[in-house]
Amino acid sequence: MKLFQYEHTLIFILLFFLGSIYLKLAKKYQIIDKPNERSSHTNFTIRGGGIVFVFALGLFFLGNNFQYPYFIAGTIALAIISFLDDIYTLSSKIRFPFQLLAVALLLHEVALPFSPIAPYLSFLLLGIGVVNMFNFMDGINGITGMYSFASLVGFYAINAQENIVNNEIIFYTFIAIGVFGFYNFRKKALFFAGDIGSISIGMLIYFVGVYLAVRLQAPLMFLAIFVYGADAGCTLLYRKFFTNESIFAPHRHHIYQKLVHVKKIPHLTVSVIYAGIQLVLNIVLFFTYQLPMTTQLLVLVGFIIVFITGYIVLFKKLEREL
Repeated sequence: MKLFQYEHTLIFILLFFLGSIYLKLAKKYQIIDKPNERSSHTNFTIRGGGIVFVFALGLFFLGNNFQYPYFIAGTIALAIISFLDDIYTLSSKIRFPFQLLAVALLLHEVALPFSPIAPYLSFLLLGIGVVNMFNFMDGINGITGMYSFASLVGFYAINAQENIVNNEIIFYTFIAIGVFGFYNFRKKALFFAGDIGSISIGMLIYFVGVYLAVRLQAPLMFLAIFVYGADAGCTLLYRKFFTNESIFAPHRHHIYQKLVHVKKIPHLTVSVIYAGIQLVLNIVLFFTYQLPMTTQLLVLVGFIIVFITGYIVLFKKLEREL
């Protein structure tokens, strides 16, 4: 047990050191996020601080007998492209093939069969959606770290009794979230996650979620990303069918953005609210993931209806207050 604690203390110190080094280098080379009329912040801020999540995955890989090589390789490749996007802003035509490859490698790691093709394609497209969802939702201080922690707590609790995934990969990520939170969970963030951070953490969460869902035959496992999913999914549909905006253009239509800009609720408070709701859903998940498949699907559909209805009601209320 002492070795266990000692190892994680070293990981924390190393990640904190790497985070501080990155902060200095990013300042030197001007890797910054410039606010615009659609931003939720007003100051120039270092971007790409979520690189600590990638460092954590690398340390896990090196310290755990090179476990999950396909997933790690895909995530690091995508992280490199995402970091270049943070610096130069790449076309989606460049980013998408790497997202496709990374999620395909993730599914290979999970040993999801390619045939029948329909379930495979569903998991592939869902993975790309989840990765981009974490990117879209990374818009206010604290939300990426708080929400990722909330999602992973649910997976950690379930995996602790099922022992399917190496829980160390989750624990290393908890440490990275703690380090990231030191710089980001504050009124004036020292750095943002950037595409490299939000996409890497999205890959990790999808990997653990799919691994558990496939092995346990538990589609309800996706309840662990439901709060993000409801906001991102409903907002995407709204922009696609009710506005003339490009779905790739910056905007302020997410509920979390409206809570900040319309209701003037502080960033960190909104982040805690999102994480808190997700933790409540995790409790439901913990006590229902072993139910029969039909029952799980009914529970899932029920929550979809509740969250879509809640989104519409809250969205209309916030729109009237503009």
